[in-house]
Amino acid sequence: MNTFWLNGVETTAKEANLLDFLREDENLTSVKNGCGEGACGACMVLVDGLAKRACLLKTSQVVGKKVTTLEGLSDYEKQVYSYCFASCGAVQCGFCIPGMIISAKALLDVNKEPNDSEIKIAIKGNICRCTGYVKIEQAILKAAEMFRNSVSVPADEISPNIGNDFLRIDASDKTLGIGLYVDDMKFENMVYGRALRSKHPRAKVVSIDISKAKEVSGVVAVLTADDIDGKRFLGHLVKDWPALVAIGEETRYVGDSIALVAAETKEALSEALGQIEVVYEVLQPITNPLEAQNDPKQILRKEVLTRGDVDTAIKNSKHVVTYKYSTPFTEHAFLEPESAIAIPENGGVKLYTGGQSVYDEQHEIMDLLNLPEDKVRVISAYVGGGFGGKEDMSVQHHAALLAHKTGRIVKVTFSREESIKIHPKLHAAEMEFTTACDADGNLTAMRATIIMDTGAYASLGGPVLQRACTHAAGPYNYHNIDITGIAVYTNNPPGGAFRGFGVTQSAFATECNINRLAELCGLSPWEFRYKNAIRPKQVLPNGQIADESTALVETLEAVKEFYESQKFAGIACALKNAGLGVGVPDAGRCKIKIVDGKAHIRTSAACIGQGMGTILLQIFCETTGISKNNVVYTMPDTSLTPNSGTTTASRQTVFTGEACKLASEKLKQALEKNSLGELDGQEFYGEFFPKTDPMGTDKENPVSHVAYGYATQVVALDEFGKLIAVHAAHDVGRAINPIAVEGQIEGGVVMGLGYALTENYPLTVGVPTAKFGTLGLFRSTAVPEIKSIIIEKNLGESLAYGAKGVGEITTIPTAAAVQGAYYKLDGTFRQTLPLPNTFYRKQK
Repeated sequence: MNTFWLNGVETTAKEANLLDFLREDENLTSVKNGCGEGACGACMVLVDGLAKRACLLKTSQVVGKKVTTLEGLSDYEKQVYSYCFASCGAVQCGFCIPGMIISAKALLDVNKEPNDSEIKIAIKGNICRCTGYVKIEQAILKAAEMFRNSVSVPADEISPNIGNDFLRIDASDKTLGIGLYVDDMKFENMVYGRALRSKHPRAKVVSIDISKAKEVSGVVAVLTADDIDGKRFLGHLVKDWPALVAIGEETRYVGDSIALVAAETKEALSEALGQIEVVYEVLQPITNPLEAQNDPKQILRKEVLTRGDVDTAIKNSKHVVTYKYSTPFTEHAFLEPESAIAIPENGGVKLYTGGQSVYDEQHEIMDLLNLPEDKVRVISAYVGGGFGGKEDMSVQHHAALLAHKTGRIVKVTFSREESIKIHPKLHAAEMEFTTACDADGNLTAMRATIIMDTGAYASLGGPVLQRACTHAAGPYNYHNIDITGIAVYTNNPPGGAFRGFGVTQSAFATECNINRLAELCGLSPWEFRYKNAIRPKQVLPNGQIADESTALVETLEAVKEFYESQKFAGIACALKNAGLGVGVPDAGRCKIKIVDGKAHIRTSAACIGQGMGTILLQIFCETTGISKNNVVYTMPDTSLTPNSGTTTASRQTVFTGEACKLASEKLKQALEKNSLGELDGQEFYGEFFPKTDPMGTDKENPVSHVAYGYATQVVALDEFGKLIAVHAAHDVGRAINPIAVEGQIEGGVVMGLGYALTENYPLTVGVPTAKFGTLGLFRSTAVPEIKSIIIEKNLGESLAYGAKGVGEITTIPTAAAVQGAYYKLDGTFRQTLPLPNTFYRKQK
């Protein structure tokens, strides 16, 4: 046995991984298991005052030492960190924050007055995928000042009214590590589940022998496809993804599930999985999307968008450029690996999950288990990041199936290796773009071909392709377009939703082409964009009339001085829709119920780090005038909260925000004759269900989406190609919570920089080879100065108080801006991502 001091208490532990001991034996939820391989820093603890990764230590390595977790900090330290991280807007999904604070404490305990560089170095071992680090560094600097001067923590007196930097309602729980993500949760008699995955991207399953696995001590059940009572094939729109691959069927990627095991211990679970014998007939995988498009059976979807006379317009144009572009698969790398707990209940199941839509999960599980709606309840815990990667089934359906079959409570949690291998990625794309203009630099036409690798299964490959095509012409004023998009199946991991939803890829191509046209016209890239920028009442390339809130010009004007002051700077613009649009039914829903004199805000809209609960509380308080102390936000729950759709398409602030406003207005009207207490038990319902026009409509000016946000970003380099600064101007309509908007911009920019320069998801014949630490994620020391510029031009509009979605657009223009900066630096016009031969990625 190993004895050491844990948070000031002498503790004895068996030989074990320190992270496992802290979480499983000591129930310390601040210590997170983000990767298990020492790359993310979410499990950071202090060992004799030094920040160490618990996942890399054995209990025998800390014998006689002092181990401190966030739970062991003094009350004053907890109050300071909680206040500083909340007031600086440093908390989004929150999963990384306790580890960040441990690294900060290690620094501040020995350096009470750190500079910016020292703070960056101190948290270099901690990955944050949400915030871009900027506000985390500001919070640490603020905490240092408070500790240095023994400042008392002030009371939170910020009004929740719209436009104020109101503190996030979940910031304290996330900061202190007491807010629960699914893998933090435990139940008595809970067992563990996991799937056996295919060894081959493509192979016929000849036989499955589970007899030896069932004999392993501690095994509760071993299931195969024959044990599924309902519909075995799942999927958002195309039901093509088997919950378990049956004998005689082909595996389509290395993430395919062959069998499921539930066991009393994780050790028994691993042993049993190793005892399952599968005979495969290995087949040649299809991994090249350009080859796959030649086989009709491999085509998931084809999109053709035409408007005007492209051939004539190009023929009559003064300048025409054509380039091919290639962008890679990209891993979401959210900090919290997927986890779900399923509990048998009343002949059905209750699940705790961490996804992007409890209703999507409910419906898939109903189909799988052949159960009615009232027998499947899904409740969301905190979600440790998503970015689109938690829209598909990953662990939820397997936990539900095992629980339903065994009658036991089952937890299924991915290892980071499983997460990287299994969930859908950002689509790889092969693109050819032709863009034309007249002698004065007025855009005239564009033609594009976009081939997207949707991998093994459809996921959201069809809508992603569609959005890549509908936005391919950019936010400009020209009307001759001819776009063909094809999404193809391969035996690579699936492509699915990812921040930007296909526009990240097509915008890279179109914005790079525009830089070349500007050069041919003798205009600067800024001048060219300003000349062609869409303005209110003009018509977008898709035919929709730009409304009065359109502020692309204002975003360009906001960065002009900075762009022109830099020697090596690149610029790019973007637009992104709010809502699903194009005729797809799309509703925001919110219910406000009065319980014991308090207003309970209820909606299924998932918070994946953007601060949904805080935004709704602010809209509610703005509308009703009720004190924030009389408001309760309810986590998404299919038995309590109305279906407000998936957190995707930058839609929730607009759609559910408007629904919340409508419900709040009904409550406000009722309060004219009654006190809040007198309304106890009553419900007030709001629904926002706008109509949009479908693709291919005959309307001359269709309404494709209810709102568009616009952006311009400028990236500056030094003479060595190192990032100096990014200025990001975003048209957000109206900022409900400005500091939260800034955090979205900063986080999106850093994700875009990674996409441009360092991130990759390499495959060897369809098999992923990356670990979390080799994905190329930006760390704090690589992030330049980021200036967020919020453009508000929608202050008088009523829809969600004028807000537009900002979650996705923040990542879209960055890569093209980086490409343009490097083009200025060395004259090389790069056409692939991540950009080759840069300061961050030297040519091999």
